[in-house]
Amino acid sequence: MALHLKWFTFNPFSENTYILYGDNKECILFDPGCSSASEENTLSTFIEEKQLTPTRLILTHAHIDHVLGVKFIAQKYKLKLEMHIDDLPIYESAGNVAKMYGVPFNQGPQPSNFLDEASKIELDGFSLSILHTPGHSPGSICFYSRHNNFVIGGDVLFNGSIGRTDLPGGDFDILSESIKTKLYTLPDQTRVFSGHGESTLIGNEKLNNPFVKA
Repeated sequence: MALHLKWFTFNPFSENTYILYGDNKECILFDPGCSSASEENTLSTFIEEKQLTPTRLILTHAHIDHVLGVKFIAQKYKLKLEMHIDDLPIYESAGNVAKMYGVPFNQGPQPSNFLDEASKIELDGFSLSILHTPGHSPGSICFYSRHNNFVIGGDVLFNGSIGRTDLPGGDFDILSESIKTKLYTLPDQTRVFSGHGESTLIGNEKLNNPFVKA
């Protein structure tokens, strides 16, 4: 038995939306970035074809490209939104940010559950650890599966890069410390599934990342 991860690249920002599911057919949706009827259909069709039952809707962080599909998912699957409380101001300002970028946006529901490192994420008998990794945004969180050897990392660490720190609430020194203490301490073979681009391995980034070295 193992967990399965499917991802889609959505919206003008090329954001990665993740569906994590188990053999019991329950699934968790992370960072729904679907921003058009076509993208919404792509996501829901996969869920239907796999006969999955969405049970949780979770954000790694609340920047506009990661929340464009929150309202659609919350309404279609009757899910409550979960995120870290430190990103609440970012989530609540998403409408203004969408206008600035010229992106159509419908505000989703207010979060009903705030996650921190003591929170429990369980799926089909497996547990995910929550790592608070601020720096790209104050409330950025990563989700680590020790058994399945991966981390869903949002916009903290990328393949050969790191998350932006020039947005409101960003801080390079804080992000660097988050990466060094929370991610670079994971096993080298841990695969990082990021919010943009291709996945990478912790060991590769420790050796080769030009922005934050171990």
